[in-house]
Amino acid sequence: MNSACLKICLLEPYYGGSHRRWADEYKRFSSHRVDILSLPPRHWKWRMHGAAVSFAGQLIESGERYDLILANDLMDVAVFISLTREAGIESPVASYFHENQISYPLSPSDTDREAGRDLHYGYINYTTALASSAVFFNSEFHRRSFLESLPAFLGRFPDHQNMETIARIEQKSRALPLGMDLHALDQLKPGQDKPVNREPLLLWNHRWEFDKCPQGFMDILLELQNRQIPFKIALLGQKLEEADEGIMEKIKRLGDRVLHLGAVESASDYAHWLWEADILPVTAIQDFFGGSVVEAVYCGCHPVLPNRLAYPEHFADAPVFFETESDAIEMLVDLITSGDWRKPCPLSGQLRQYDWSELAPAYDQAMREI
Repeated sequence: MNSACLKICLLEPYYGGSHRRWADEYKRFSSHRVDILSLPPRHWKWRMHGAAVSFAGQLIESGERYDLILANDLMDVAVFISLTREAGIESPVASYFHENQISYPLSPSDTDREAGRDLHYGYINYTTALASSAVFFNSEFHRRSFLESLPAFLGRFPDHQNMETIARIEQKSRALPLGMDLHALDQLKPGQDKPVNREPLLLWNHRWEFDKCPQGFMDILLELQNRQIPFKIALLGQKLEEADEGIMEKIKRLGDRVLHLGAVESASDYAHWLWEADILPVTAIQDFFGGSVVEAVYCGCHPVLPNRLAYPEHFADAPVFFETESDAIEMLVDLITSGDWRKPCPLSGQLRQYDWSELAPAYDQAMREI
Protein backbone atom coordinates (compact mmCIF):
# COMPACT_ATOMS: atom_id res chain seq x y z
CA MET A 1 0.00 0.00 0.00
CA ASN A 2 1.96 2.99 -1.29
CA SER A 3 -0.59 5.79 -1.54
CA ALA A 4 0.65 8.98 0.10
CA CYS A 5 -2.71 9.72 1.73
CA LEU A 6 -4.84 6.78 2.83
CA LYS A 7 -8.50 6.62 3.68
CA ILE A 8 -8.65 4.79 7.02
CA CYS A 9 -11.64 3.60 9.04
CA LEU A 10 -10.78 3.35 12.75
CA LEU A 11 -13.08 1.03 14.71
CA GLU A 12 -13.32 1.91 18.40
CA PRO A 13 -15.79 -0.35 20.27
CA TYR A 14 -15.04 1.29 23.64
CA TYR A 15 -15.09 4.99 22.84
CA GLY A 16 -14.13 6.50 26.18
CA GLY A 17 -11.16 7.44 28.35
CA SER A 18 -7.72 6.73 26.94
CA HIS A 19 -9.18 4.75 24.01
CA ARG A 20 -11.20 7.75 22.90
CA ARG A 21 -8.25 10.12 23.26
CA TRP A 22 -6.04 7.81 21.21
CA ALA A 23 -8.60 7.53 18.41
CA ASP A 24 -9.46 11.23 18.32
CA GLU A 25 -5.83 12.30 18.47
CA TYR A 26 -4.67 9.97 15.73
CA LYS A 27 -7.47 11.32 13.56
CA ARG A 28 -6.36 14.89 14.38
CA PHE A 29 -2.61 14.44 13.91
CA SER A 30 -2.51 11.95 11.05
CA SER A 31 -1.76 13.02 7.49
CA HIS A 32 -4.24 10.36 6.37
CA ARG A 33 -8.00 10.73 6.34
CA VAL A 34 -9.22 8.87 9.42
CA ASP A 35 -12.93 8.22 9.96
CA ILE A 36 -14.01 6.81 13.34
CA LEU A 37 -16.81 4.32 13.90
CA SER A 38 -17.46 3.94 17.61
CA LEU A 39 -19.66 2.40 20.29
CA PRO A 40 -20.28 3.69 23.84
CA PRO A 41 -17.69 2.78 26.52
CA ARG A 42 -19.64 0.16 28.47
CA HIS A 43 -20.10 -3.63 28.64
CA TRP A 44 -16.60 -4.47 27.38
CA LYS A 45 -17.26 -8.20 27.28
CA TRP A 46 -20.34 -7.69 25.14
CA ARG A 47 -18.31 -5.39 22.89
CA MET A 48 -15.86 -8.23 22.27
CA HIS A 49 -18.75 -10.33 20.98
CA GLY A 50 -21.13 -7.85 19.40
CA ALA A 51 -19.02 -4.94 18.13
CA ALA A 52 -17.91 -6.85 15.03
CA VAL A 53 -21.50 -7.38 13.91
CA SER A 54 -22.45 -3.77 14.65
CA PHE A 55 -19.45 -2.29 12.84
CA ALA A 56 -19.82 -4.61 9.84
CA GLY A 57 -23.44 -3.53 9.49
CA GLN A 58 -22.58 0.16 9.77
CA LEU A 59 -19.79 -0.08 7.23
CA ILE A 60 -21.84 -2.04 4.71
CA GLU A 61 -24.81 0.30 5.06
CA SER A 62 -22.64 3.42 4.67
CA GLY A 63 -21.36 2.34 1.28
CA GLU A 64 -17.94 3.83 2.17
CA ARG A 65 -14.83 1.97 1.08
CA TYR A 66 -11.45 2.37 2.73
CA ASP A 67 -7.81 1.67 1.96
CA LEU A 68 -7.38 0.27 5.46
CA ILE A 69 -9.43 -0.59 8.53
CA LEU A 70 -7.76 -0.16 11.94
CA ALA A 71 -9.53 -1.98 14.78
CA ASN A 72 -9.19 -1.78 18.55
CA ASP A 73 -8.51 -5.09 20.32
CA LEU A 74 -11.88 -5.08 22.14
CA MET A 75 -13.71 -6.73 19.24
CA ASP A 76 -13.75 -9.92 17.20
CA VAL A 77 -11.87 -8.99 14.04
CA ALA A 78 -12.25 -12.47 12.55
CA VAL A 79 -16.05 -12.15 12.64
CA PHE A 80 -15.85 -8.60 11.27
CA ILE A 81 -13.71 -9.74 8.33
CA SER A 82 -16.03 -12.65 7.52
CA LEU A 83 -19.09 -10.38 7.46
CA THR A 84 -17.50 -7.60 5.41
CA ARG A 85 -15.81 -9.94 2.91
CA GLU A 86 -19.21 -11.48 2.24
CA ALA A 87 -20.41 -7.99 1.30
CA GLY A 88 -17.47 -7.44 -1.07
CA ILE A 89 -15.33 -5.27 1.24
CA GLU A 90 -11.72 -6.33 0.70
CA SER A 91 -9.89 -3.68 2.75
CA PRO A 92 -6.99 -5.04 4.84
CA VAL A 93 -7.67 -4.95 8.59
CA ALA A 94 -5.00 -4.10 11.15
CA SER A 95 -5.51 -4.43 14.89
CA TYR A 96 -4.14 -2.19 17.64
CA PHE A 97 -3.81 -3.83 21.04
CA HIS A 98 -4.19 -1.45 23.98
CA GLU A 99 -4.54 -4.53 26.19
CA ASN A 100 -5.30 -8.22 25.87
CA GLN A 101 -7.21 -10.76 27.91
CA ILE A 102 -4.57 -13.50 27.83
CA SER A 103 -1.75 -11.88 29.78
CA TYR A 104 -3.97 -9.40 31.69
CA PRO A 105 -4.38 -10.46 35.34
CA LEU A 106 -7.90 -11.55 36.26
CA SER A 107 -9.84 -9.30 38.58
CA PRO A 108 -10.81 -11.00 41.86
CA SER A 109 -14.29 -9.49 41.44
CA ASP A 110 -14.84 -11.03 38.00
CA THR A 111 -17.58 -13.65 38.24
CA ASP A 112 -16.47 -15.22 34.97
CA ARG A 113 -13.32 -16.44 36.75
CA GLU A 114 -15.33 -18.92 38.81
CA ALA A 115 -17.65 -19.83 35.95
CA GLY A 116 -14.71 -20.77 33.72
CA ARG A 117 -15.61 -18.41 30.90
CA ASP A 118 -12.41 -16.36 30.89
CA LEU A 119 -10.68 -18.30 28.13
CA HIS A 120 -13.16 -17.15 25.52
CA TYR A 121 -12.13 -13.48 25.65
CA GLY A 122 -8.48 -14.39 25.31
CA TYR A 123 -9.35 -16.62 22.38
CA ILE A 124 -11.03 -13.69 20.63
CA ASN A 125 -7.78 -11.74 21.04
CA TYR A 126 -5.89 -14.70 19.57
CA THR A 127 -8.13 -15.10 16.51
CA THR A 128 -8.17 -11.30 16.05
CA ALA A 129 -4.37 -11.29 15.85
CA LEU A 130 -4.41 -14.32 13.58
CA ALA A 131 -6.96 -12.84 11.16
CA SER A 132 -5.46 -9.33 11.01
CA SER A 133 -3.13 -8.21 8.23
CA ALA A 134 -0.95 -6.46 10.82
CA VAL A 135 -0.94 -6.42 14.60
CA PHE A 136 0.28 -3.43 16.61
CA PHE A 137 0.96 -3.40 20.34
CA ASN A 138 1.38 -0.27 22.43
CA SER A 139 4.73 -1.47 23.81
CA GLU A 140 7.32 -4.16 23.17
CA PHE A 141 6.57 -5.49 26.65
CA HIS A 142 2.95 -5.94 25.63
CA ARG A 143 3.90 -7.65 22.37
CA ARG A 144 6.27 -10.06 24.08
CA SER A 145 3.92 -10.84 26.97
CA PHE A 146 1.10 -11.65 24.53
CA LEU A 147 3.23 -13.88 22.32
CA GLU A 148 4.93 -15.61 25.24
CA SER A 149 1.57 -16.31 26.90
CA LEU A 150 0.11 -17.99 23.81
CA PRO A 151 1.76 -21.44 24.14
CA ALA A 152 0.40 -22.01 27.65
CA PHE A 153 -2.94 -20.46 26.71
CA LEU A 154 -3.46 -22.63 23.62
CA GLY A 155 -2.15 -25.60 25.57
CA ARG A 156 -5.21 -25.45 27.81
CA PHE A 157 -7.41 -26.66 24.96
CA PRO A 158 -7.90 -30.41 24.44
CA ASP A 159 -6.53 -30.87 20.90
CA HIS A 160 -5.76 -29.12 17.60
CA GLN A 161 -4.03 -26.36 19.55
CA ASN A 162 -2.48 -24.83 16.40
CA MET A 163 0.79 -23.84 18.04
CA GLU A 164 2.32 -23.14 14.62
CA THR A 165 0.08 -20.06 14.26
CA ILE A 166 2.04 -18.21 16.96
CA ALA A 167 4.94 -17.67 14.57
CA ARG A 168 2.55 -16.20 11.99
CA ILE A 169 1.26 -13.69 14.52
CA GLU A 170 4.78 -12.80 15.64
CA GLN A 171 5.91 -12.21 12.07
CA LYS A 172 3.22 -9.60 11.38
CA SER A 173 3.35 -7.93 14.82
CA ARG A 174 5.32 -4.93 16.04
CA ALA A 175 5.32 -2.37 18.83
CA LEU A 176 3.80 1.00 17.96
CA PRO A 177 3.82 3.11 21.15
CA LEU A 178 0.75 4.91 22.37
CA GLY A 179 0.61 8.37 20.83
CA MET A 180 -0.03 11.16 23.36
CA ASP A 181 -0.70 14.88 23.10
CA LEU A 182 2.08 15.88 25.48
CA HIS A 183 2.34 19.30 23.84
CA ALA A 184 -1.08 20.07 25.34
CA LEU A 185 0.47 19.64 28.80
CA ASP A 186 3.17 22.18 27.91
CA GLN A 187 0.44 24.71 27.17
CA LEU A 188 -1.03 24.16 30.64
CA LYS A 189 2.23 24.52 32.54
CA PRO A 190 1.99 27.11 35.35
CA GLY A 191 3.92 30.31 34.86
CA GLN A 192 5.22 30.58 38.42
CA ASP A 193 7.73 28.44 40.29
CA LYS A 194 6.73 26.19 43.16
CA PRO A 195 7.21 27.55 46.74
CA VAL A 196 10.71 26.84 48.00
CA ASN A 197 9.61 25.83 51.52
CA ARG A 198 6.96 23.31 50.46
CA GLU A 199 6.81 19.65 51.42
CA PRO A 200 7.15 17.18 48.52
CA LEU A 201 3.86 16.39 46.81
CA LEU A 202 3.37 12.74 45.91
CA LEU A 203 0.92 11.77 43.19
CA TRP A 204 -1.52 8.95 42.38
CA ASN A 205 -3.02 9.46 38.88
CA HIS A 206 -4.31 5.98 38.02
CA ARG A 207 -7.62 4.13 38.06
CA TRP A 208 -8.55 2.83 41.52
CA GLU A 209 -8.59 -0.76 40.33
CA PHE A 210 -6.86 -3.94 41.47
CA ASP A 211 -4.25 -4.00 38.68
CA LYS A 212 -2.83 -0.64 39.85
CA CYS A 213 -2.43 -2.10 43.36
CA PRO A 214 -3.83 0.81 45.40
CA GLN A 215 -3.53 -1.22 48.62
CA GLY A 216 0.22 -1.49 48.22
CA PHE A 217 0.44 2.22 47.39
CA MET A 218 -1.47 3.20 50.53
CA ASP A 219 0.68 0.90 52.66
CA ILE A 220 3.77 2.72 51.41
CA LEU A 221 2.28 6.11 52.27
CA LEU A 222 1.31 4.97 55.76
CA GLU A 223 4.82 3.65 56.39
CA LEU A 224 6.27 7.04 55.33
CA GLN A 225 3.84 8.67 57.74
CA ASN A 226 4.84 6.28 60.53
CA ARG A 227 8.47 7.30 59.97
CA GLN A 228 7.45 10.97 60.15
CA ILE A 229 8.70 11.65 56.63
CA PRO A 230 7.27 14.97 55.40
CA PHE A 231 5.00 14.75 52.34
CA LYS A 232 1.64 15.71 50.91
CA ILE A 233 -0.39 13.57 48.51
CA ALA A 234 -2.79 14.22 45.62
CA LEU A 235 -5.00 11.20 44.98
CA LEU A 236 -6.51 11.49 41.52
CA GLY A 237 -7.96 8.78 39.31
CA GLN A 238 -11.31 7.41 38.24
CA LYS A 239 -13.49 4.77 39.93
CA LEU A 240 -12.62 5.75 43.48
CA GLU A 241 -16.17 4.74 44.41
CA GLU A 242 -15.29 1.16 43.43
CA ALA A 243 -12.21 0.96 45.65
CA ASP A 244 -12.18 -1.40 48.62
CA GLU A 245 -13.47 -0.02 51.91
CA GLY A 246 -10.02 -0.59 53.34
CA ILE A 247 -8.63 1.97 50.90
CA MET A 248 -10.89 4.72 52.23
CA GLU A 249 -9.93 3.88 55.81
CA LYS A 250 -6.25 4.21 54.94
CA ILE A 251 -6.86 7.51 53.15
CA LYS A 252 -8.59 8.86 56.27
CA ARG A 253 -5.52 7.96 58.34
CA LEU A 254 -3.43 10.32 56.18
CA GLY A 255 -5.48 13.27 57.40
CA ASP A 256 -4.47 16.70 56.10
CA ARG A 257 -1.62 15.27 54.07
CA VAL A 258 -4.27 14.64 51.37
CA LEU A 259 -4.59 17.78 49.25
CA HIS A 260 -6.93 16.27 46.67
CA LEU A 261 -9.08 13.15 46.54
CA GLY A 262 -11.00 11.87 43.51
CA ALA A 263 -11.16 12.31 39.75
CA VAL A 264 -10.57 15.80 38.38
CA GLU A 265 -13.18 17.53 36.25
CA SER A 266 -11.10 18.86 33.36
CA ALA A 267 -7.86 18.46 31.45
CA SER A 268 -6.58 21.72 32.93
CA ASP A 269 -7.26 20.49 36.48
CA TYR A 270 -5.44 17.25 35.71
CA ALA A 271 -2.48 19.13 34.23
CA HIS A 272 -2.39 21.38 37.31
CA TRP A 273 -1.74 18.40 39.59
CA LEU A 274 0.77 16.83 37.20
CA TRP A 275 2.86 20.00 37.15
CA GLU A 276 2.36 20.59 40.90
CA ALA A 277 3.50 17.11 41.97
CA ASP A 278 7.11 16.18 42.73
CA ILE A 279 7.21 12.40 43.12
CA LEU A 280 5.33 9.54 41.45
CA PRO A 281 5.42 6.24 43.36
CA VAL A 282 3.88 3.40 41.32
CA THR A 283 2.81 -0.04 42.55
CA ALA A 284 0.96 -1.44 39.50
CA ILE A 285 0.96 -5.15 38.74
CA GLN A 286 -0.21 -4.51 35.18
CA ASP A 287 0.52 -1.71 32.74
CA PHE A 288 0.89 -2.51 29.05
CA PHE A 289 2.13 1.02 28.31
CA GLY A 290 1.76 3.33 31.31
CA GLY A 291 0.29 6.53 29.88
CA SER A 292 -0.37 8.08 33.28
CA VAL A 293 3.26 7.47 34.26
CA VAL A 294 4.52 9.05 31.04
CA GLU A 295 2.32 12.12 31.60
CA ALA A 296 3.45 12.64 35.19
CA VAL A 297 7.17 12.19 34.51
CA TYR A 298 6.92 14.40 31.43
CA CYS A 299 5.61 17.11 33.76
CA GLY A 300 8.59 16.74 36.08
CA CYS A 301 7.65 14.08 38.63
CA HIS A 302 10.47 11.90 39.91
CA PRO A 303 9.30 8.30 39.35
CA VAL A 304 9.73 5.43 41.78
CA LEU A 305 8.73 2.38 39.75
CA PRO A 306 8.50 -1.40 40.02
CA ASN A 307 11.12 -3.10 37.86
CA ARG A 308 8.56 -4.75 35.58
CA LEU A 309 5.89 -4.21 32.93
CA ALA A 310 6.47 -1.52 30.29
CA TYR A 311 8.35 0.88 32.57
CA PRO A 312 11.92 -0.26 31.74
CA GLU A 313 11.19 0.54 28.08
CA HIS A 314 10.56 4.16 29.00
CA PHE A 315 13.47 4.70 31.36
CA ALA A 316 16.02 1.98 30.48
CA ASP A 317 18.86 1.99 33.02
CA ALA A 318 17.69 4.95 35.12
CA PRO A 319 18.02 4.37 38.90
CA VAL A 320 14.27 4.60 39.52
CA PHE A 321 13.29 0.93 39.89
CA PHE A 322 12.53 -1.18 42.94
CA GLU A 323 12.06 -4.92 43.41
CA THR A 324 10.03 -5.00 46.63
CA GLU A 325 7.71 -2.70 48.56
CA SER A 326 10.43 -2.29 51.19
CA ASP A 327 12.82 -1.13 48.47
CA ALA A 328 10.24 1.42 47.33
CA ILE A 329 9.90 2.81 50.83
CA GLU A 330 13.68 3.21 51.22
CA MET A 331 13.96 4.89 47.80
CA LEU A 332 11.25 7.37 48.77
CA VAL A 333 12.83 8.08 52.14
CA ASP A 334 16.18 8.76 50.45
CA LEU A 335 14.63 10.89 47.73
CA ILE A 336 12.72 13.04 50.22
CA THR A 337 15.29 13.40 52.99
CA SER A 338 18.16 14.12 50.58
CA GLY A 339 16.21 16.91 48.93
CA ASP A 340 16.85 15.40 45.48
CA TRP A 341 13.13 15.66 44.74
CA ARG A 342 13.65 19.42 44.38
CA LYS A 343 15.97 18.95 41.40
CA PRO A 344 14.57 18.86 37.85
CA CYS A 345 13.70 15.33 36.79
CA PRO A 346 16.33 14.32 34.20
CA LEU A 347 13.96 11.84 32.53
CA SER A 348 11.26 14.25 31.40
CA GLY A 349 12.77 15.28 28.06
CA GLN A 350 13.18 11.78 26.68
CA LEU A 351 9.43 11.19 26.86
CA ARG A 352 8.82 13.61 24.00
CA GLN A 353 9.23 10.55 21.79
CA TYR A 354 5.62 9.67 22.64
CA ASP A 355 4.17 13.00 21.52
CA TRP A 356 2.07 12.80 18.36
CA SER A 357 4.52 15.17 16.65
CA GLU A 358 6.94 12.23 16.74
CA LEU A 359 4.55 9.30 16.51
CA ALA A 360 1.92 10.41 13.97
CA PRO A 361 4.44 10.12 11.09
CA ALA A 362 5.48 6.69 12.40
CA TYR A 363 1.84 5.57 12.56
CA ASP A 364 1.16 6.91 9.08
CA GLN A 365 4.13 5.08 7.63
CA ALA A 366 3.18 1.87 9.41
CA MET A 367 -0.29 2.10 7.85
CA ARG A 368 1.20 2.62 4.39
CA GLU A 369 3.30 -0.52 4.78
CA ILE A 370 0.34 -2.85 5.34
